[in-house]
Order: sequence, then C-alpha cells, then structure tokens
Amino acid sequence: MKLLLRDLQLLQGPDSSLRCSSVLIKDRQLIAFDHEAEVLAEADPEVLQKQAQSQWLMAPVLVDPHSTLEDPELGSAETLASLGIECAAAGYGSVALLPQARCWRDRPEQLKLKWPDPLQLHCWGALSVAGEAKQFAPHADLLQAGAIGLAEANAILPIALLERALLLGEALQAPLLVAPRDPALSHGGFVREGVAALRLGWPGDPYVSETVPLASVLALLSTTAQVAALRLMNISTAAAIDLLQQAKTAPKASVSWWHLLTHNALLDPLSEGWRVQPSLGGANDRSSLREALRRGLLQAVAVNHCPLDLEEQLLPLDQRRPGVAGYQAVLPSLWQALITEAGWSVTELWQALSWGPAAFLGIEPETLKSGCSRWLLFDPTHPFQYQPGSFAANCPLPAAALVGQVIATGLQLPEAWRLDPGLREIQNS
Repeated sequence: MKLLLRDLQLLQGPDSSLRCSSVLIKDRQLIAFDHEAEVLAEADPEVLQKQAQSQWLMAPVLVDPHSTLEDPELGSAETLASLGIECAAAGYGSVALLPQARCWRDRPEQLKLKWPDPLQLHCWGALSVAGEAKQFAPHADLLQAGAIGLAEANAILPIALLERALLLGEALQAPLLVAPRDPALSHGGFVREGVAALRLGWPGDPYVSETVPLASVLALLSTTAQVAALRLMNISTAAAIDLLQQAKTAPKASVSWWHLLTHNALLDPLSEGWRVQPSLGGANDRSSLREALRRGLLQAVAVNHCPLDLEEQLLPLDQRRPGVAGYQAVLPSLWQALITEAGWSVTELWQALSWGPAAFLGIEPETLKSGCSRWLLFDPTHPFQYQPGSFAANCPLPAAALVGQVIATGLQLPEAWRLDPGLREIQNS
C-alpha cells in the first residue's frame, strides 16, 4: 500500500520544530516528505491520497526506560508476545526490561529476548545475583551479551556495594540504575503519608523512605567522578526534587507517568492506582515532578509497566504486588494533562516520552527520515479505545476517561492501523 497524507502536523526529531507537512508512506516505511512527497505521489497512480485532519500528528515512536516482564513465555498477566502487541498499539518502539523476573536476569543466557523489527527490546542486566544485593552478577558478561545497563530491585543498594559498583570499570561502560527507596523506612506504608492516607485509614509511607537513600546516593556521588554512569529510577516526591536541585551535579533521573498524571487526593477508595511503587504522593509532589521534568531536572518518563493477572488483582490492596500496567493510556492521558491543560508544547512532551528516555538509556534519539518505520500517527481528539494487547488486569484508567488515539504506526502492519472511516474506505477500495 502506498499512501500520501497531506497537511498533517510533523515532528521529525529533537532538533526540529513542529510543522505542517505531506508524508508519503509505502507499507510501513516513510518514503518522502513535503514537496518531494507530493511530486512522487503525482507520478505514481498507485498512491492513495488522503487529506489529513489538521490535528493529526506524525512523530517518532516513544521510548520506555524501564518496565517489568516476569515470565516472557508463560506469563498469565503478560508474555513477550502480548507486550509487543501492546507497545506497538501504543506507539512505543523501544522498551527496556528490568532484571526482576521469575528467573532473575543475572546471567547472559537470560538476556536472549527479542522482538521482530522494527520494535526494539532492551534488557537491563542484574547488578547482583538474584537481586539480593549480596554478590555481584557477572557484569562484563552481561554487558557483552547485550545488556543496556545494570540495575537492581526497587530498593537502594547498601551504600558500600553501590560505591564498589561505581568504581568498577566494567559497570561504568553502561548506565547503572538504582531506586532511591528504603523499604525499612516505609513502615509498611503504600500511600505517601498525608491527609489522603489518614482519611482512608491506610498506612502512610514517610517521605524519608525516599529522601534518606537519595541523600546518601548524592553524598556518595559528591566524592566520586562517576555521576554520568548513575541513573535514578522513579523519583516521586517534591522533597526528592529539592535534594536534586541542591546537588552540585545531579544524575539523570526518571519519573513514572502515573505520578505525573494523578495524586492521592484525586483517587476515590475504589480506584485503581493506589498500590504503586514508589508510593503515590500528593498534589504538591505531582506539581514538583511536572515542573522538574519540564525544566530537565528529570529527563525521562517511564511506563514502569508492572502487570498483574486477574487472580492477583482481586487480592486485598495491601496483599497484592504494587504497580499499574498498560502502555496505550500513557500518551492520550499525558497529552490531555500536560499539553491541553498545562500548556506544554508537543516538543516538550516528546522530549519527556521519547528523546529523554533514549538519552537515559544511552541510545540514539528517535528521528523520522526516509526509509524509517519507527513512527506514530496520533489524533488527540479521536475517541479512545483500548486495542487487544496486554493481558494485565491492573490498567488504572477506563477507556471512557481518555481522549486521543494512536491511529497508525509503522510498528504494525498496515491492516492493523486504526484510521478514520474515510481512510479505511480508501484502503479497501
């Protein structure tokens, strides 16, 4: 299939600005842009032509710097295949998986996970054997086997072990991902301490469970020259943002999309999304996280996909594993929250969802050029509908709460594109 889309909004890369353009597509690949696309289309009678809606946006695919997949082959909540379908439907072209799994990814043979092109799957190798923070995994072997970097469980390493990791030359060849979170200081709480936790009678998670380990990490970094290697995972509080602002040189840091979207005073007691890690904070936390992301103090938005099956999701809130799941709601919800309501530009949102996460992982930023199939077409006004993908039962947002849809992407075959009825008629003619 050859298709010319006219007068759509085009964002090609981090150094380009949003502009109105024509784009020629053959099957999944971009062939030409602007005047060249028009000329080639006029010379080829097989090209189908469509006047795009003025709000349609074509942009590079999104990048997720860290998520979880427990069982790639037999998972009841998610498999490697279902995750690929989910990510393609959402416009996520690159995903990096954390090492935590049914078989912890602490050996090179456990990194042999792949998706078909043009999807890209990366794996974080384990920093310690079985994630127990006692004995180092074979770092050099993991990196040689293709690990995008080294990571640990969702808790801070003992500082002595972290210092050794930073000083090891083989670990410094790739990013080192740590979570500034100390479970011993959380006192079993799963909602950030404050009015919401008191009102519902749920155990509160003190702010020190994040600020104390973060302060220790920043103090350690101030005595070394290894700031560039370190990555901080899932910053979640205004107090942590204050510490990063005061640091002489702050490492790259990520934030979960869910912490950017909502806070604990907005959720009713029956809502999904209370039980997450790190704990969900209040309105001031969300405001500080958004501002830090916009200013570049935080660099990457993570999906932090943590799928649960229906059986586990039915457990009482304090007995189930923490996390929310799903990729398809991320772009529509953040578009509404950050662009429509908060006045962000499209370029700022893509910096947070694509180019920033790529830099976080140490990979090339996504750009649109001739021959590229790593693109998405997004309509911010299209009624949202979940497409078949993830098996997870803990998606926090119902379709009725969302507006906007990824209506086509080069990550999928053309017959899977969810285009408007007029374009489907052209395709089927």
